[in-house]
Amino acid sequence: MLVAERHKKILNTVVEEGSVRVSQLSKMFGFTEETIRRDLEKLEREGKLKRTHGGAISIQEGEKDLPYAKRETQRVSEKEEIAQLALSFIEEDDCILLDGSSTANFLAKALPNIPLTVITNSVRALMELMPKEKIHVICTGGSFSHTAHSFLGPLTIQSLDNYHADKAFISCKALDAKWGISEANDMQAMVKKKMLEIAQTNFLLLDHSKVGKKAITNVAGLEKIDYIISDALADTELINEIKSKDVQVISPDK
Repeated sequence: MLVAERHKKILNTVVEEGSVRVSQLSKMFGFTEETIRRDLEKLEREGKLKRTHGGAISIQEGEKDLPYAKRETQRVSEKEEIAQLALSFIEEDDCILLDGSSTANFLAKALPNIPLTVITNSVRALMELMPKEKIHVICTGGSFSHTAHSFLGPLTIQSLDNYHADKAFISCKALDAKWGISEANDMQAMVKKKMLEIAQTNFLLLDHSKVGKKAITNVAGLEKIDYIISDALADTELINEIKSKDVQVISPDK
């Protein structure tokens, strides 16, 4: 395989998957990991992708907030797995926060019809919770984002200032052990940051594809998170680095 052909196939894979690991590309194309790293370095210099710890992400995926309709169809089994793990931390009469992420919406779907208070800025979560009459639902309001299918902006922040919650369940665009939690835009970051401030215990829900990456806007450092709930595919090396920051990591095999 010619170098140019390999580079084209690597780039196509990164764009299609959103993110890839060096080890994955090495097995896929039959070249050493060192060769793949050099390929990724060259493609990054050409502005075609962005390297991450142990792999690369698509610039198309990594620099913008994807429409909710696309996000909710990605990594469905992983998000369902994460939601089931999160359920074990929710008790009757809890007051919980759910952000506008697709992962938190999977948790909204999974919530049993028991006495709870749910505060959310997510329209999709509201729709999932409407049939569950034992759950008291509080909507933040604010400026509706057609891309995010949630409420954002100053009015959303102002609304959240009126509440205290037992637990917050949020997701994010990316998580890096040093940079912390980050998002694709300021508006999303502001809401998530406020939710972390007003909750007693904070849970970060994220699938393996977001671990070891950075997005443009910082939300908070890992010191603001009590638990990270991820899926079975999360990279062990990256998870161990996060655990060293005194964050409890919950996943099926960790």
